[in-house]
Amino acid sequence: MVTVTAAVTEASSELIARARAGDDEAFQALTEPYRRELHVYCYRMLGSVQDAEDALQETMLAAWQGLAAFEQRASLRTWLYRIATNRCLNTRRTAARRPATQWSVPGVEPPEPTRLGEVAWLEPYPDSLLDEAADAPPGPEARYEQSESVSLAFVTALQLLPPRQVAVLVLRDVLGFPAREVAAMLDATVESVNSALKRARAALRRRPPRAQHEPAPPAGSAAEDAIVAKFVNAYESADLDALVALLTDDVFISMPPMPFEYEGLSAARDFCALFLGTGREYVLVPTRANGQPAFGLYLRADGVCRATSLLAITLAGNRVCALSRFDGSVLPRFGLPQSLPDGP
Repeated sequence: MVTVTAAVTEASSELIARARAGDDEAFQALTEPYRRELHVYCYRMLGSVQDAEDALQETMLAAWQGLAAFEQRASLRTWLYRIATNRCLNTRRTAARRPATQWSVPGVEPPEPTRLGEVAWLEPYPDSLLDEAADAPPGPEARYEQSESVSLAFVTALQLLPPRQVAVLVLRDVLGFPAREVAAMLDATVESVNSALKRARAALRRRPPRAQHEPAPPAGSAAEDAIVAKFVNAYESADLDALVALLTDDVFISMPPMPFEYEGLSAARDFCALFLGTGREYVLVPTRANGQPAFGLYLRADGVCRATSLLAITLAGNRVCALSRFDGSVLPRFGLPQSLPDGP
């Protein structure tokens, strides 16, 4: 094992030397193993796939330009996370966050929302990118499972925390970096990192409690397939009663970047009735987002099925406890077209 470790270190040192001399291929070989996990990290920090891509590109540019200053006292991975953290903090602090949008569903008047959401901007994260992520195993101090740490509910909650607390919480509780490494990344003391972590945890605990649900069935399992099939059949056949029967009593519906939110069966029924009771016919194309089933939603009209949105659902046992409707502009990230032929 010592020999292998020494060989890896020697190889890395050689790549660093070549990259410092201007070898772009050597730099790519050094950083490519970390690109996907850094992208997921930036997404957790920013809640937007596009913002995460921008932050990742800025990170790689800064790493390329600053490689001469990399003293190898910390690992290359830790050094890259330090750069990415500072880029995300800058975005959270200074960039104009996208505002909420008005209701934009043609021909449909919104029911009175239960409340208006605090997070105006949030994008879904394709599971295909999660599968490609080269996440290192979380450190021993990590508190969150991978699936929980990319859930829409968790990423939404992160957007409500101050930027520095988000960084500390994700680095410590999701990725399991030691406090001293996080302190070095943030140019802070261990004491200040521990204090920020306590405040972040407390803020998450203060969020309005939701009912305890059964765990979601494993991805790709027969149990998941069964509930997904029932959901698709109810939606495509416009069977409102069958759809509502699949929802938990405290089901939660959100529509970022529109702030309208609906909670509970009564509000959910009114909301779903608007879409299913207007003579509209839908086709649902399955995909996955944030570790849960999702669908490209297509409206059938004039011989074509045109994309309207992406619908992500959160499962609890054999029920659906949350639905999130996103604008159709996100569909290309999931490999889904803007229209489908209407036919067998």
